[in-house]
Amino acid sequence: MPPVADPNVLVGINTGDDCAAYRISDDLAIIQTVDFFTPVVDDPYDYGAIAVANSLSDIYAMGARPLFALNVVGFHSKELPLEILTQIMRGGVDKAREAGIDIVGGHTVDDKEPKYGLAVTGMIDPADIVYNSTAQVGDVLFLTKPLGIGVITTAIKRGLAGGPVVERAVEVMCALNLAASEAMVSVGINACTDITGYGLLGHMGEMTRGSGVGARIHARDVPVMQAARDLIGADLKIAPGGTVNNLEYVSSFVDFDPSISEAERLLLADAQTSGGLLISCPPDKADELEAALHEAGTIVAARIGVMKTEDDIGRIDVVP
Repeated sequence: MPPVADPNVLVGINTGDDCAAYRISDDLAIIQTVDFFTPVVDDPYDYGAIAVANSLSDIYAMGARPLFALNVVGFHSKELPLEILTQIMRGGVDKAREAGIDIVGGHTVDDKEPKYGLAVTGMIDPADIVYNSTAQVGDVLFLTKPLGIGVITTAIKRGLAGGPVVERAVEVMCALNLAASEAMVSVGINACTDITGYGLLGHMGEMTRGSGVGARIHARDVPVMQAARDLIGADLKIAPGGTVNNLEYVSSFVDFDPSISEAERLLLADAQTSGGLLISCPPDKADELEAALHEAGTIVAARIGVMKTEDDIGRIDVVP
């Protein structure tokens, strides 16, 4: 894409940030994002709710407030009962209302493979935008949801996971990042992004490169769903194609300690759906942020590493 020329565009594509931001006035900016994907679970209602939670996450990662959303739908009405689409959209509407917004319309195309998501519009004071490119050396890194969703959803598709494993995965994916966003904004942090398709290491790489710093994370401190550990420990081939591609991609800027197993590496690169926030917090505010996240009821409030010297811009060390 050509460079953006409009000076009112505060956030474009340059740093791979979560949303576009456009200045309306000195104290008001519009935040916008769009995201959609194919089903990750069998239940259409859950799929709709997960898709909406995932779409809203970009808004929350930038510390903004969503205003309204539009549906983005692909559906093959000649092959699938319309009741399935009704349930998908009902799940989406209920999750949007949990977030305090309405879905006010949208667009549907005929598509043999179902797809669902949202285009979301939000607002924020330009001075309050949380970027993914403003982390500082010494910052403490927090993660607010466990990894492993990609492995588990692949197992679901292959009929290798059910019952409590599916229920827990749905619970994690459906959880809004609203509370985590409000907690980090209240404390005041340096940078944030959400963890989705590029996995923890991929999105962390965007953050380090954009910020001009390096990072070190401790694999033992990164929260991972136990079912995902069990599944990939039994068979590395359970890792989805996106996760394998992620690990290959990050190999150019991630240095793994030799003791980190292939299974652990895949989990750190696992492609997430509706993952948590990765927050880069000043060290003197780390205790306050951890307490705020716990009080907000985030699934986890895990300290997973630190931002380190500018001499290693974009590089990530993974140690035990």
